[in-house]
Amino acid sequence: MSRLGAGKNAWALFLLLLSGIVLGGFLGTFTSGISFLSWLNYGQSFGLESPVVLDFGILVITFGLSIRITIASIIGVLAAILIYRFI
Repeated sequence: MSRLGAGKNAWALFLLLLSGIVLGGFLGTFTSGISFLSWLNYGQSFGLESPVVLDFGILVITFGLSIRITIASIIGVLAAILIYRFI
């Protein structure tokens, strides 16, 4: 038996979490202009401010990562976990 339970799929959980993050972030951005819902867009960003560039002459590789966690994305993740538990 898998640790996730019989019939549950880790890919389904991953896709639900990813969609919860994306939809939560969209909801936070969408409601940032509404005064009584602007708290949904409150959050913290972390990562690389400017990308790291490796120039090998022939090949140039650019690395960059920035993550923004908002209240709406946390709510989206919690909703995705609840949905996963009931499917």
